[in-house]
Amino acid sequence: MNQLLAIEGLIVGHPGVVLVKDVSFTLKAGEVAAIVGVNGSGKSTLLRTVLGLYPPLAGSITIMDEDLASLSVKARSRSIGAVLTGRPRIGAIDVRTVVALGRHPWTGHMGRLSAVDHERVENALTSTGTHDLANRTFDSLSDGEAQKVQLARAVAQDTPVLVLDEPTAHLDVVNRVVLVTLLHEIARSLQRGVLLSTHDLATAMDLCDRILVIHDRTLWSGTPSEARASGILSRAFAADGLRFDPSTSTLRGTSP
Repeated sequence: MNQLLAIEGLIVGHPGVVLVKDVSFTLKAGEVAAIVGVNGSGKSTLLRTVLGLYPPLAGSITIMDEDLASLSVKARSRSIGAVLTGRPRIGAIDVRTVVALGRHPWTGHMGRLSAVDHERVENALTSTGTHDLANRTFDSLSDGEAQKVQLARAVAQDTPVLVLDEPTAHLDVVNRVVLVTLLHEIARSLQRGVLLSTHDLATAMDLCDRILVIHDRTLWSGTPSEARASGILSRAFAADGLRFDPSTSTLRGTSP
């Protein structure tokens, strides 16, 4: 698999406050990696740093062998797409138009869609299973449908790397599995690299290729099998009074 994203010696946080240090990992084409950790551990800050929304305190981020810091806004938006937390309030806009917003980095200053742009939009609707929603308004969608449409917009952006912050938040168990399965299928079929944060540990362990665990302000990286065997998940969540049950890939309360 081709390497799409490489992070080396990254330190993330805010001036005077280090949230996560010693962050080094790669993301390959066709791979889905999940960041997990307790609330406030720095998952969202790490993702926003990877997106270039926050400056790193140290270290490097390269996308397709290009230094993120050296990329223009347009070049960055052609390299990495994002679905951030929360449902955007965009009113009674039809789904096809929402998905077409993903083509903005590729259109001219007038924002007119070319035949290629329209084709990318239709392909994104098809690959995310949202074509049947295309003529509905975004505000009429369920949370699960809206999240899939936001994913379709990011897919239409046609970037090698996709970053999603808590994409399964506010979804029921069925829709969580559906969404992460869809992400896996998109990564494989379109050869994208997908990096997400989640609190849904069981789904991440079952469906993701790599688990990135934030613990004690450092990042552990490995396969789900390695995470299961290492004890890192129990250590990472011990402060919340939880332990990892490898037989079910879930967190359980520790005995008093």
